[in-house]
This record gives sequence, structure tokens and C-alpha cells, in this order.
Amino acid sequence: MTEHASTSQAPRRVAVVTGGSRGIGRESAERLAADGHAVVVNYAGNEAEADKTVAAITEAGGEAIAVRADVADETEVAALFDATESAFGGVDVVVHAAGVMALAPLVDLDLDALDRMHRTNIRGTFVVDQQAARRLRAGGALINFSSSVLALAIPGYSAYAATKGAVEAMTLIVARELRGRDVTVNAVAPGPTATALFLDGKDEETIARMAAQPPLERLGTPRDIAEVVSFLAGPAGRWVNGQVLRANGGIA
Repeated sequence: MTEHASTSQAPRRVAVVTGGSRGIGRESAERLAADGHAVVVNYAGNEAEADKTVAAITEAGGEAIAVRADVADETEVAALFDATESAFGGVDVVVHAAGVMALAPLVDLDLDALDRMHRTNIRGTFVVDQQAARRLRAGGALINFSSSVLALAIPGYSAYAATKGAVEAMTLIVARELRGRDVTVNAVAPGPTATALFLDGKDEETIARMAAQPPLERLGTPRDIAEVVSFLAGPAGRWVNGQVLRANGGIA
């Protein structure tokens, strides 16, 4: 921070991206770095992929570090934010992209899978948002991730969609609880997006059918979603608050 203090420019903004080692999280981390943020790439277990994200950012001239934390563990998440403040002096943007998905009809879903999704998607969002609400600086942004499956009501997604309904509820309420802080709180709800989380376990016919459903007739890409994250994190998005943005090509 001393380097920035010696110039006339404002200090570099700092972003924490959970689930930043793969997919939408990684693309968002790289996009925010390109926007000028110092980025902390959070990961749960895939250190090698997190290191690749950091390397991509630094090779492009940005600044990033990787920090491991289980988003559902309040002690580890507090340590993640401590590490961010120690490395870069504060936190301005939190993008909570970490999540897990298990699909089956409600009647068949293994309850252990339900508990795992609840722990990561609901408790994880609560824990990350709690630290974000305590630590984000004025002018900051908290960006959660929901899913357009809430609007699509696709069979097999009942448990996953239920966790994302909880994320939307938290997002709208936290936005109001942070009145007076000059911090925006929103959720991005992607439609079908070409990530490993979406593609795993689906045959080509299913993928092609879902890609044809939006009026734009394609799957979303991680870059499509990262552009929305960039907008919400940047100055152009400051008047958007307490909203769920359904970035899905018009599918719902």
C-alpha cells in the first residue's frame, strides 16, 4: 500500500473471490484483476488450479494471491479476510462464487448430498457474507451467486434450487441491513453456463437441448458472467443494490 500512497492515484481496490480456482470464479477473478483490483483467490482444495489463476493474473500484470479456506468454516473464512487485509490493506469487493451441486429428483436425492449443498451453498454464503458485511470498506460491493434454475423449475434441481433461494433471500436482506455503509449487495443468477459444474454428468443431447432454449441459442460462458460481476463491482453498477440479476440469455 505504501507504493500507492506515494502517488496521486487512489489506492488499488481489493477483491476476494471465493471459488476462484475454476469456472465462473476464476473468470471473475481474472476480470476483476484486469479492472485493476488486487485479487485474493480463495479455494477449498484445488491448490494447483488456484495457483494457475494467480499465475494468469500476475502474468497479465495484475496482483493476486491464493488463500485456502472452507467457506462454511467461520474460523477459516475470518482468516481468509485477515490474510486479505494483511496483504493488501482492506477489502472492497467480495465475489462469493463457491458452490456445489448434486442433481436428482427430490424423491431420490441422497440426504447426505442435501446436507453437503446446505453446508456449502447456504451456510457458506451466510459465513462469507457475515465477514463481508463486517469488513467491506465504503464504496464496496458484495456479489453472491444464485441460479436461474429458480425461475426455470427444472426437475431434478429441487435441492440445489432451494439452496439458491436461500442465497437470494440473504442477499436482499443484507442489502438493507447495510444501510448507511455505502456498500451494494446483489446476486448474479446465471442460466446454463459452460462450466465443469454444469457440464459434468450431462450427455451431448441434453447439453444441446439446453443450449437451444435461450433466444440467443447458446450456453452462457464464464466470461459472460464475469462481465456482469465486473459491472456490479465497478463504478457503473453503484446504483444497482438489493437485486438479483438473471444473466441467462433470456431463457427465463
